[in-house]
Amino acid sequence: MELKRMARLARAGDRVLTWFAGFLVLLMLLYGGYSLWDTNNVMNGGFISDELLHYKPTGANDCARLQELMAKNPDVVGWVTIDGTNIDYPFVQGKDNQEYLNKNVLGESAVSGAVFLDTRNSRAMTDSYNLLYAHHMDNGAMFGDVDRFLDRGFFDLHRTGTLYTKDGAFRLRIVAVCSFAASDDIIFGPGNLDQASMQTLLAHISQTAVHENMDDVGPDARIIALSTCSDKTNGRRALIAEVL
Repeated sequence: MELKRMARLARAGDRVLTWFAGFLVLLMLLYGGYSLWDTNNVMNGGFISDELLHYKPTGANDCARLQELMAKNPDVVGWVTIDGTNIDYPFVQGKDNQEYLNKNVLGESAVSGAVFLDTRNSRAMTDSYNLLYAHHMDNGAMFGDVDRFLDRGFFDLHRTGTLYTKDGAFRLRIVAVCSFAASDDIIFGPGNLDQASMQTLLAHISQTAVHENMDDVGPDARIIALSTCSDKTNGRRALIAEVL
């Protein structure tokens, strides 16, 4: 009897161990699947979707689509496109400069975040110095393509873009690509600057530029900077454009 009882206990123990091992295998498979899904989202996420492209203005006098997107999310301010790159996105302005770091333009959770306007800037985009932010994605999404302008040949051949707002379309002329520290108060000091402050900004852009062509950019210019992280700790890069 004692042997039979011990045999039953052994079989029960085997079943428990088998169940536990199967449970561990299932957990490992689920974790592996999640890791692959998360990696795929990070590597391939951030590019403009067909859904959002529906809202891109088609010309200077076509703001109806953009206004549809603004109706979906009142934080939407406009759309920025840099010709010949993946930079082709609507942008928002949140309650602070952290709100859209991990939310997309529709306010949904997203690793790639959204392109967003500094909260110190006017939503009308009429300031003399406007500052946009976006993540640096290694796949070239969001503002990852800012790095391509570090190549002089690419910089020389890609000098145009478009800024769309509810008031219409404005041509952009790329005038510089800069590298600087995250603590740079001049670059990170947007707003409606007076002429003296604009002179200081333009001189600083020239000093921090990897490439530039700013000889004819004066203190009356309207500037927009597209800022993102660089490969250096606390480093930042920005593409600088004049709004024409």
